[in-house]
Amino acid sequence: MSKRAPAEHPIHDLVAERWSPVVFSEEPLTPQQIRTLFEGARWAASSYNEQPWVYIVGVKGTDGAWRGLLDCLMEANQAWAQHAPVLALAVASTRYARNDKPNKHAWYDVGQASASLALQAASMGLYVHQMGGFDPDKARERFAIPDDHEPIAAMAIGHLGDAAAADQGLAKRDAAPRARKGIDEFVFGADWGSFPDSLR
Repeated sequence: MSKRAPAEHPIHDLVAERWSPVVFSEEPLTPQQIRTLFEGARWAASSYNEQPWVYIVGVKGTDGAWRGLLDCLMEANQAWAQHAPVLALAVASTRYARNDKPNKHAWYDVGQASASLALQAASMGLYVHQMGGFDPDKARERFAIPDDHEPIAAMAIGHLGDAAAADQGLAKRDAAPRARKGIDEFVFGADWGSFPDSLR
């Protein structure tokens, strides 16, 4: 299934082709594929190059991490994420290692790393669905996440599944058209809320 973004301006193919399905194939990923995905995250930009991200990763059928991550998801997300061969949890280190001061940019940086991972996945014909629908307290307890780290988002990773064989409610979600705000709704100039005249 192709869900190329109906972009209004030219964008890179990887950006146009990246989207977040809910129908995943149970086809496993190789350890090399998984390492490459997180290598993509590794090279994201971050404040002071702190790289304040940790990813808890579970591979289906290999250890307890996958089941633990699935159990941390909200029930509605478990219904479809159970088919993904890889689950992960992005965690932010909330203090700078360089001076132990609060890192107010950590969430932004973790988002950049996860976006880089998602684009790396797109380049490999893989898909990432990031989720806010998980229980951070359960994740903290299950994975002994330290107090100075904050669970940010869960993700399911894998190959696109067969919509014809999937739950039809999920297949319908994946078939829905993609839509986004226009850039004139979030790119402002000197006046808040106004698209810059220089870009018209």
